[in-house]
Amino acid sequence: MRLSLLPLVAALFGGPVFAEPVGDSMLPLTEAAAQQTITGTVTSATDNTPLSGVSVAVKGTARGAATDDLGRYSIPASAGETLVFSYLGYISQELIVGQSATMDVQLQDDAESLDEVVVVGYGTQRKSDLTGSVGVLSGEDLLQAPVSNALQGMKGRVAGVNVFLNSGSPSGSPRILIRGLGTINSSSNPLFVVDGVAMENIQFLNPNDIERMEVLKDASSTAIYGARGANGVILITTRRGAKMTGTIVGYDGFMNVGVLPRKIDVLNSAEWLEVIERGFANHSKYSTNTIPTLSREDPRLFDAQGNPLYDTDWQEEATRTAVSHNHQFSVQTKAENSSFGAFINYANMQGIMLNNALERINGKVAYDAKPKEWLSLGINLLANYTKENEFEEGGGHQMPRRSMLEMVPIFPVKFPDGTWANSSMITDPFGLEAIPNPVHVLETQDRLRKRQQLFGNAFLTFHILPGLDLRTQFGFDKHDTNIQEYSPTDLINISQPLGRAYLENQRSFYWQEETYLNYNKEIGDHRINSVLGLSWQQRVYANNSISAEGFADDFFRFNAIQSASQPGAPNSSYDKWAMNSYFLRGSYSFKNKYLVTVTGRIDGSSRFGENNKYGIFPSAGLGWVLSEESFLSDVQGLDEFKIRSSYGITGNTEIPTYQSLGTISTGTTLLNGARVSQSFVNRLPNPNLEWEKTNQFDVGFDLALFNRRLTVAFDYYYKLTTDLLLDKPVPTSTGFTGVRDNIGSVSNRGIEVLVSGAPVANEVFNWQSTINFSYNKNRIEALGENDEDIFPGPNWVSGSQTILRVGEPLSSFWGYRRLGTWGTDEAAEAAAVGAIPGVAKRSSERQIIGNGLPEWVGSFVNNVRYKNFDLTVDLQFVLGADILQQFTHSMEDRTGLSNGLATTLYDAWTEDNQNTMVQQIRNGAYSGQNSEVDDHWVADGSYLRGSLVSLGYSFGDLTLTNLNLRGLRIYASVQNAFLVKSKDFKGYDPEATSWGGDQWGQNIFFFQYPNPRTFTIGTSFQF
Repeated sequence: MRLSLLPLVAALFGGPVFAEPVGDSMLPLTEAAAQQTITGTVTSATDNTPLSGVSVAVKGTARGAATDDLGRYSIPASAGETLVFSYLGYISQELIVGQSATMDVQLQDDAESLDEVVVVGYGTQRKSDLTGSVGVLSGEDLLQAPVSNALQGMKGRVAGVNVFLNSGSPSGSPRILIRGLGTINSSSNPLFVVDGVAMENIQFLNPNDIERMEVLKDASSTAIYGARGANGVILITTRRGAKMTGTIVGYDGFMNVGVLPRKIDVLNSAEWLEVIERGFANHSKYSTNTIPTLSREDPRLFDAQGNPLYDTDWQEEATRTAVSHNHQFSVQTKAENSSFGAFINYANMQGIMLNNALERINGKVAYDAKPKEWLSLGINLLANYTKENEFEEGGGHQMPRRSMLEMVPIFPVKFPDGTWANSSMITDPFGLEAIPNPVHVLETQDRLRKRQQLFGNAFLTFHILPGLDLRTQFGFDKHDTNIQEYSPTDLINISQPLGRAYLENQRSFYWQEETYLNYNKEIGDHRINSVLGLSWQQRVYANNSISAEGFADDFFRFNAIQSASQPGAPNSSYDKWAMNSYFLRGSYSFKNKYLVTVTGRIDGSSRFGENNKYGIFPSAGLGWVLSEESFLSDVQGLDEFKIRSSYGITGNTEIPTYQSLGTISTGTTLLNGARVSQSFVNRLPNPNLEWEKTNQFDVGFDLALFNRRLTVAFDYYYKLTTDLLLDKPVPTSTGFTGVRDNIGSVSNRGIEVLVSGAPVANEVFNWQSTINFSYNKNRIEALGENDEDIFPGPNWVSGSQTILRVGEPLSSFWGYRRLGTWGTDEAAEAAAVGAIPGVAKRSSERQIIGNGLPEWVGSFVNNVRYKNFDLTVDLQFVLGADILQQFTHSMEDRTGLSNGLATTLYDAWTEDNQNTMVQQIRNGAYSGQNSEVDDHWVADGSYLRGSLVSLGYSFGDLTLTNLNLRGLRIYASVQNAFLVKSKDFKGYDPEATSWGGDQWGQNIFFFQYPNPRTFTIGTSFQF
């Protein structure tokens, strides 16, 4: 294969191309003269819609091509040769080349193969045979937006699947919930299965490698995964070799810039100084203690008249225009009995916060062969390396996401002598909190993460009889993570004056071996699809870490931790679990209209009690294709109408290991002035501990009309999760507060709707529109024997920010009601509760004040094609969620210690402005503060987002022929184009958390990493 500059020159200047090679090899001049370039368009005979991806091959040769997005193809062929046109769901067609250089083709629907083949657990099924609820997402749909994380591209694309992006960081880990939250102490993450192997974390999986994704949502589809299927299962199929004979070389790449789309409205220098002066003036209302005389005399910060020398916009200084780029190269080949694919990806992604970036190098190879009629084999190997300077996003520390808003604007980034500024560098008695300069932190603190992943599998398939295959496969997932952190000696309130270093190594290795029989057979009106098999799985995790403080300077950083004067105690841990399983599924179809699926799995896990090592997880599904019945078969415009229902039980095994055992902790203690080892029992055993179980009922229908120009899918589901794993109280005489046990239950009920239509479809103009939305109602049904309230955290101001209460949903916010502010005419009433006018008036008791999980989630996606142009507009919406704005504590309820929201000045209580929720200004350092979690912190979390607007252009046949390319497309897009949100929400983005490791932290955040607006240009081509 050779790509010459000659056709490029010809294409650019319109000149002829002489004696140019065609196909995959150089042809003799005599043969080249006999050939011509055949071009044309392939469309559907049903509605004249162009067909993309149709295989076009010259029969008996290695020459091949594929149609582009407009259905066009170009292939060299000689008169008398035969072109073969083949496409899934259509009848293949063969045409003999004549004298004409143009051959347009219309393909007829193939009724036998029209059904899409869907990947399910341990096999595939015709979509029309499914009795379960399965969402399908193609690789092209996943990559409509230029994403670096597969879950980003999944957001809003599958009904019932809620993806919370939560952060604008390139390494931010999205959270995904399928059909609601149904657990308390176990993981809520779905099971990810990549090419048949469970992958622990797909956060850094290259999305360009993904061919398609199937989301298994109901019990009929997930029960085949038994104890790991309660949260749903996401099956990922990655790219492999070419699908047609020959070699295809491809490139996909983009470059983008990300910008801060909006700023939080904080005080400038003049406004902040006015707040300080009002706080000092109001001091006598709150305290009889004397305070220093307010001054503006520090010459580094004020001029002779007391005017501030600086007015720093810290949001501007701590962020940047982030430039990122991504490059994917691929080589795919296919021979008669084998295929091979090689893929390499390089991505360099900058965050909009200074010095935050992620680099990824990803390589993947796949080989498939059929050396014998009775044997097929394949191997798949992926290597992934990432390096990043991570941005700290958890909790409420003095980190840049906080200090870029609280750092006082009268300070510069650096003083003229080059010294980093911080809030303690002032001689005037303002009483400021110690706040590190956010730019100083971002530029000098190391938070390095280096990750290596090896992932792969190999399989052998023995074709025993027609329709009967035996497959055995081995897969593994190996992760190594190296953490290196250093905080310098001059970061106040973080690591001053000692400096701090931290090193950690994490290692995990997971393997699975599975062997199973597949039987897939049609006998007259009967179709059988079944699987029977067994599985072994094991995961081992180990880590070690060390920290140290007391560095003389910052020269060595974490590279010579032994130089620290205060080394910390080293730590290490080891963790292991194993499972063995037996599974089966049988699907039966009679006359393409009566459908039955039965599934079962037996799982045994080391994580559970001695008396409950094994669990059984059955399911059954029924379907009826009414459109095949005589009373509907002649209805004009009706292509398919199927009703389906399923019921089954799945489990959740994702709890920490050793929970059923009485475990021992070790450490050291001082005894007679010397440090000695100690051991103690830290958990009571529970040999009866078992799985959480999710019982799920699903009923729905699939409808296709007007030659499938309009399709509708609807589902109603009810999920009841029982045997929730909680800590049950035990008598204090035992020396323990609780023991882990199966108590409590949670329900989720909801609907899912997916409507897809093509209002216009012809060769020139095509418009496809898809809307999906889902509704979920969550409820706690039971919590132990007495249904006591549980306060699970996150714990912060006023204690736990959430509550678990029977009859209420999970993730319910817990706080007071703010009834307003005390007025001057209520002075006596205020005094009775220890308050004064101007202070917040709150309810006497805490109560539920909101919920962080949305009720309604959906998207509206439009794909429009006009000639060679394509346009995508993706709108996404959320309704029925609340946001707990914890930053209101330090930026409005507490004044004087730091910078704050503009509302602190303009909406604050005064004698002339008493009808307000914002308290009277005071100086927190001298006059105290009044801050409690209440519903003034809560905002409506509903929003409408312009998630993606993308415009592309695919080059036509003449250009492709002159460039010797199979396809060429360029595009430009903007992500997060606009956001319509509640006016009460004052943060950057209404979808976030600063409690990412907390089950209840969704839409609860102190401060957040802004979600950027991203502008992208990109291209893809194949030859």
